[in-house]
Amino acid sequence: MDVADLVHPDFTGSMTPARPAAIRIDDLAMPSFPAHIAEVRAAMAGMAALLPLEAEALLAAARTETGLDDFGDDGFVERLRVLVHALLSEGRLSAVGRVMAHGQLLQLLRNRLELEALIAQDPEIERLEVWSPIVIVGLPRTGTTHLHNLLAADPALRSLPYWESLEPVLLAHERPAPGEPDPRRARCDQALWFVNESLPHFVRMHEMTTDHVHEEIQLLAADLSTMLFETMGVLPSWRDTYKARDQTPSYRYLRRTLQALQFQRGGTRWVLKSPQHLEQVGPLMAAFPDAVAVFTHRDPASVVASYVTMAAYTARMNLEPPIDLHAIGRYWRDRIVDLFRACVRDRHLVPPDRSMDVRFDEFMKNDLAVVRRIYALAGQRVTPDAEAAWSRFMAAHPRGAHGTVEYDLVQFGLSADEIREACRFYVERFGVAIEER
Repeated sequence: MDVADLVHPDFTGSMTPARPAAIRIDDLAMPSFPAHIAEVRAAMAGMAALLPLEAEALLAAARTETGLDDFGDDGFVERLRVLVHALLSEGRLSAVGRVMAHGQLLQLLRNRLELEALIAQDPEIERLEVWSPIVIVGLPRTGTTHLHNLLAADPALRSLPYWESLEPVLLAHERPAPGEPDPRRARCDQALWFVNESLPHFVRMHEMTTDHVHEEIQLLAADLSTMLFETMGVLPSWRDTYKARDQTPSYRYLRRTLQALQFQRGGTRWVLKSPQHLEQVGPLMAAFPDAVAVFTHRDPASVVASYVTMAAYTARMNLEPPIDLHAIGRYWRDRIVDLFRACVRDRHLVPPDRSMDVRFDEFMKNDLAVVRRIYALAGQRVTPDAEAAWSRFMAAHPRGAHGTVEYDLVQFGLSADEIREACRFYVERFGVAIEER
């Protein structure tokens, strides 16, 4: 189970008249856990010495567990070494965090081996067309999750459920007989139980279920080159290594993985989403030259306030307390400014006839009107099935049904005015509305 990739929250949706009161999370720096979860964590901590967080050991374990030995292009190995060193030297991982990092990286290496084995068995996979994906490009709290969910609800579009993102390929000996359940779903259920019990307020910010539509950043992670790993801790050396590398090969790896997923479960036109795409527009378009890109925008202060709160809340899963809230605040403020800067720099790389900008305020006024504009841009037909699916989704997921969280930039050493000033270039470029708080 990868907990790090859970820190991309932005739950919007239609209004509901009754919902739980907002809460303030008051144990961000010194986390507390329910007794039954503290017991599980103590048992996990005892395993840390048996699970070395070391590149060669992880590679060997992946080979042993799968019985496979072809990882494909071995350029990822040095990136794995850099990541492991960053986690150990900068990440301030707890014993539980080391166990979780070991499990996450081992799963990614297994995924890589299994993908190569599947393509070796069926080479025609690489000839499948990944046709004009609709890609949502924006940061959390800009409406991306609600938009992603609405698009993914349409049965005519292919999306990535959470269980499939964690284990994209199933080895032949695990494939269920017709009518039998996929074992990946049960494993995802179990992992999500631990997450939801450990982070009881997380549902207020981003509801996660086994079938929840998910970002493709987990698929990119199998190439060991993604900003996803920055959510495991404050890792400046990993950030610098990732940002210095041309990500085009990794985006082509993503395309190859999508081809494999189409081969296994069908679908031709994907709806994709990741905040990482903001600084990787060039590689994204190199891998998917006919993509339709939807850029979402919101007041930077709201974006930062939400993101740093969630980064701090989920940090309890794998970091040694006390959690340094100011370090998290500085890191993600600067990182988000970087992402906005890259968006302004590269927005022109997607032609006007295949791109559009959506401001949060206009999306909230009429979400389905925005969805229909996207369909018109993408040449995707609005069918009765799509209309019915959107209605069902919004009825089942009213906005704020689980309550909300109060955000406080001050506890992170940040101010809204300072963030907006740092992002003035972005606010002015896209006409972003400043929100009252």
